[in-house]
Amino acid sequence: MKRCMFIDDSSVIRRVAKRILGGSDMLVIEAANGLDAVEMCTADMPDIIIVDGALPDMQAEDVIRRVRAMESPIQPQILISLVEVDVASIMRAKRAGAQGYLLKPFTRPQLLERFRTLRFAA
Repeated sequence: MKRCMFIDDSSVIRRVAKRILGGSDMLVIEAANGLDAVEMCTADMPDIIIVDGALPDMQAEDVIRRVRAMESPIQPQILISLVEVDVASIMRAKRAGAQGYLLKPFTRPQLLERFRTLRFAA
């Protein structure tokens, strides 16, 4: 079973993502801030990580760098989640180790399609 972590201070975004993605082949775990997410990754690295571009406690790039610096047999696919296309934020996230971005709010078809492309890239 694949594990996906949604890091977002909005419980609504996390709940919607969990409802859309959660099922027999995906376990969705949640973190409300960057520090909690880093601790959770240290204990058990997920396969996919979606990082909010506007976390209350850390820059998304710092979360990505910390995750990438961890020694783990799992090298997660990481996306930054943004409310609008911001090329500078996307480039900073990619330099830190992200594979791409996801726009929010997202619809069920948008999120499922983005995850299909992540599976093909794995």
